[in-house]
Amino acid sequence: MTSPLPGSVLIYDRIAANKRTTWLMMTFFVVLLTALVGVIVMAMGGDIGIVGVVGIGLIVYALVSYWISTNVVLSISGAHEVTKEEEWEFVRRVENLSIGAGLPMPKTWVLEDSAPNAFATGRDPNHAHVVVTRGLLDKLEPIELEGVLAHELSHIGNYDIRVMTVATVLVGLVALVSDLFLRYTMFGAGHRRGSRDKGGGGGAILIVVAIIGAILAPIVAQALRMAISRRREYLADASGALLCRHPEALARALEKISNDHEPLEAANKATAHLYISNPLREHQSFLNNLFSTHPPIDERIRLLRSM
Repeated sequence: MTSPLPGSVLIYDRIAANKRTTWLMMTFFVVLLTALVGVIVMAMGGDIGIVGVVGIGLIVYALVSYWISTNVVLSISGAHEVTKEEEWEFVRRVENLSIGAGLPMPKTWVLEDSAPNAFATGRDPNHAHVVVTRGLLDKLEPIELEGVLAHELSHIGNYDIRVMTVATVLVGLVALVSDLFLRYTMFGAGHRRGSRDKGGGGGAILIVVAIIGAILAPIVAQALRMAISRRREYLADASGALLCRHPEALARALEKISNDHEPLEAANKATAHLYISNPLREHQSFLNNLFSTHPPIDERIRLLRSM
C-alpha cells in the first residue's frame, strides 16, 4: 500500500485538525480574556473573586458563540437567501459541485454589492452557507464562478468554516473588552480608583500593565486569526481547483477579483478573513499588510497555474 507523499495533507487529517483547532481556539480566548479581565480588576482595585465569575461567563459565551456565530456573520454581511428560481446559474452550480464533493447542499445567499467576492460560513457541512456578491455573479464567466464556488465548498468540506466563523465572534469580543477598558481609563475613573485602593505606586503600575494588556490582547487575537486563515486559503485553492477540474478558471477569477477596485461596503475587519479575497486590500498600510488574513493573491494565482 502506497503511503501519502511527504508534506501531503489528507482530507480527514484536515477535518480532524480543524475540529481540534476550534476547541483550542475557544479555550485560548477564554484564558486570554479571563487574564485580561483579572489584570483590569486588580488595576481598578476590585474583588479578585469577580474574575472567577467572569471566567465562567466567558466559557458560556464561547459555547453560545459556537452555535450563534453563523447567524452573527450572516447578519453582519447583509446578504439575503436565494433559491434556484431566483438565481438559477449560481444555485445550480453550487448544487452540482456539492454532489461532486459529497456534501449536503448549503444554503445560498447573495450580497447586493457590486464588488466581486464570496465567502462560506457555518459550523459544519450540514449547517453551511455560501454567500456571493452581486458583482461576482455579474462580472465572472460561468466557469470562473464555478471555480470560486468550488473554493468555498472546499472550505465547507474541510471544516475551515467552523474555525473561521467562530474566530469572527471571539476576536470581536476581545477587541470590545479592550476598547471598553481603554475608554474607561481615558476618563480617569480607573486611575482614581486604583490609586485609592492599591496605593499610588502599585495602583499606577497595575494601570499601566492593564493598559498594555488591553492594547496587546486584540493584536494577539488578530495574529491568531491571521495564522488560521492564510494557510487555509492555499489549501482551499488547491482543493477547489481539483473539485472543479479547472485550475485556470479559479486563477482567472482571482485575477478579476483582485483587479476590481470597487470597495465592498459590507466588509469589516471582523469578517474580512472569511472572503475569498481580502475586501480591505485598498486600505494599504504596514500594519494592514503585516496582519493580512490572506496570502498574496499573485502567489495564489501562480500556484494554481502550476497545477
